Amino acid sequence: MKKQLGLILFSFIMALPATVTAQNQTTGFQKNCTDIVQSKGKTADSVRLHQLFDLTWKHGLEDNPEWATFIGYPGLNDKWGDRSFAAIERRKRENLSTMEAINSIAKEKLSDEDRLNYDLFKDQTALNIEGAEFPGELMPISQMGGVQQDIAQMLVITPANTVKDYQDILARLKAVPALVGQVRTLLERGLKEGITPPQITLRDVPQQVKNQIVKDPSVAPVLVPFKEFPNSIPKAEQEKLRKEAYSTYTSQIAPVFDSLAAYLEKIYIPGCRSGIGLSALPNGKKWYAYLVKSYTTTAMTPEEIFNLGESEVRRIRGEMDKVIKETKFKGDFAAFSEFLRTEPMFFFTKAEDLVQAYRDICKRADPELIRLFGHLPRLPYGVKPVPPYAEKSQTTAYYEGGSLKAGRPGYFFANTYDLNSRPKWEMEPLSLHEAVPGHHLQTAIAQELEDLPEFRRWGWYTAYGEGWGLYSETLGYEMGFYEDPYTKFGQLSYEMWRAIRLVVDVGMHWKNWSRQQAIDYFTQNVGKAEHDITVEVDRYIVWPGQALAYKIGQLKIKELREAAQKDLGEKFDIRAFHDLVLGSGPVPLNILEQMVKDWVKKAKDSKS
Repeated sequence: MKKQLGLILFSFIMALPATVTAQNQTTGFQKNCTDIVQSKGKTADSVRLHQLFDLTWKHGLEDNPEWATFIGYPGLNDKWGDRSFAAIERRKRENLSTMEAINSIAKEKLSDEDRLNYDLFKDQTALNIEGAEFPGELMPISQMGGVQQDIAQMLVITPANTVKDYQDILARLKAVPALVGQVRTLLERGLKEGITPPQITLRDVPQQVKNQIVKDPSVAPVLVPFKEFPNSIPKAEQEKLRKEAYSTYTSQIAPVFDSLAAYLEKIYIPGCRSGIGLSALPNGKKWYAYLVKSYTTTAMTPEEIFNLGESEVRRIRGEMDKVIKETKFKGDFAAFSEFLRTEPMFFFTKAEDLVQAYRDICKRADPELIRLFGHLPRLPYGVKPVPPYAEKSQTTAYYEGGSLKAGRPGYFFANTYDLNSRPKWEMEPLSLHEAVPGHHLQTAIAQELEDLPEFRRWGWYTAYGEGWGLYSETLGYEMGFYEDPYTKFGQLSYEMWRAIRLVVDVGMHWKNWSRQQAIDYFTQNVGKAEHDITVEVDRYIVWPGQALAYKIGQLKIKELREAAQKDLGEKFDIRAFHDLVLGSGPVPLNILEQMVKDWVKKAKDSKS
């Protein structure tokens, strides 16, 4: 432990002066941006634009090796991203250089497609510059993620096919203490400045760290790649690699996690803030407004979103009441919700049965896709349980994208913790959202858009992405799902869940609601289990603004579909509409709206 503490202190001491001395240094990336600026008038603007795209993309991968691994970009699988203060300050300066380069390019000299590329790239750069004011980096750990989960998850998806691959994994394992040291330095600065997650949300985090610590290295979550080797690696080499991994884990990784768990329990969490709203932090109101704009890609104010949420809650509640009548249930909404939460017939008793049921739903969905989409992706997907070291504080389900380039499928992760909080009636909408036609279809198709710049193929706008996921849930009616009133109620419950988010997220971060107020509002309007509701509310607390994007995005896609159907009448083609929505990669909602309007106009003109 003393050895690890010394390493952490060394990281802290080395980071501080580097931040100061690096401020006047020009990086190679900045010099390349300057070269693009100085080539104005000598090189065509379209060429300079794509030079900038290529430059920032490659630099971004080198700066974030974890992302490079995720998408299958080779050569960086032995590294972690730099989380030092020096690197954080450097990135801020590089964003300014990027903006200088983009401003040197004449948009009017570009093609229509490149004008859109220009706008998207410039808007994202401007958002990055604006966001630099807010010190989110000082909260690098929450119950939702951090080094206590991310390291194991990254090492599981790192390629493990050759001896070189395993040497890369070993290099990352040996660098874990330095990475954890950088994270701890950020935590210490955040604690000193009063910028921390709320104390209540961190209650499970020390155990998440401890879940990474085992006596037997063969069952360590970070050493999963060393359980089985490809047959192409000789047995003697396998044993050599495994022995080195076990030694590294025992001498370096387990101690640094042990030290981190002790720090969190004894110092960090006791010193964290008791309030829950982002607005309570320095500049918190402005920070939240920025996050609202960033996640929703709209100009909606928190108050407007809150009012929209209340309106949607009332509307969906009316639909839910109709479904309750269909069931012939005797009792009010609260009694029906309690029935859904406690009736044994709605729950599995074995985790493997829950996972298999999700797989069965997905296989039922697959053949229905062709009726709603003209283009389907090549990348396959699978269904897995959430890893046990993270399941207690993780949400009901999530999707992890795959990569054709890396030879890795996408995965829909289903949470099997506390089976009595995982009702059968919620499974159909969840599957359609996380797998197909939701996130898997969306992200896999975007990967295959090879004519787009890389930043668009791999980009993400939450309102677009999660809006599509929620919209996909409603497609279940056209795909033969929701045939009984309970699963129909489940779909409405999930739509209600996203409407409630608009109210409670703004409520907690803008209107000073307490955590209990948010839980009570949730409980009054949806039949989800108490554990699930608590996990959700705590998620909104540590991820301000993100949960707003789902309903706002879904409503916009629904609005665009209805408008197109009205304008085109019998000429409306649902497959063509869906291909349009997914066919340009992730975009802000205003850009999507213009795309649909242009498509409708072109369709009308071609038929006239």
